[in-house]
Amino acid sequence: MSLYLKLPEVSDQHTFNHRRWDEILESGEAALYENRRVETDRYGHLVLSPWAAAKHGIYQGRALWLLQTMLPNGIGITECPVSTSDGVKLVDVAWMSRERYEPMREFKVFEKAPEICIEILSPSNTRAEMEEKRDLYFEIGCLEFWTVGATGKVRFFGAGGMELDGSELCPGFPGQIEL
Repeated sequence: MSLYLKLPEVSDQHTFNHRRWDEILESGEAALYENRRVETDRYGHLVLSPWAAAKHGIYQGRALWLLQTMLPNGIGITECPVSTSDGVKLVDVAWMSRERYEPMREFKVFEKAPEICIEILSPSNTRAEMEEKRDLYFEIGCLEFWTVGATGKVRFFGAGGMELDGSELCPGFPGQIEL
């Protein structure tokens, strides 16, 4: 007998994710875990990660600043909550066009991913985890997924997980973030 996991339809999952995220925000449940980053899985269970080291935040800030400088007509976001087929995930750094942002401006969690989603890698992150996040973000409309490694090296990925030489949406973005 084969074993497989059937995920709910994304639209149903969005409804569930919105309801669960509202509960978490309104109840103060996340505040109970003040030293943890809170996301959810597809069942609404909390997924806790330790807050990252200072370097993680520095890379977040530098990536956000570069995006805002190079793509000033969009919205730069840190810790951007997105509704996926596997619950609510927080994108470390994101850039969203105003056209994409406007219909969702009042949402507490976005149903469509920002065009650019960036994950700053922590020592505890695995390749499988990043590939899963990449696939989840592309499933809801991400156009480019980037990672920033421990040394500031940036890797760019397009749809299907294909690694790119550089960003097509932000062509001047460096392949190395300097501290």
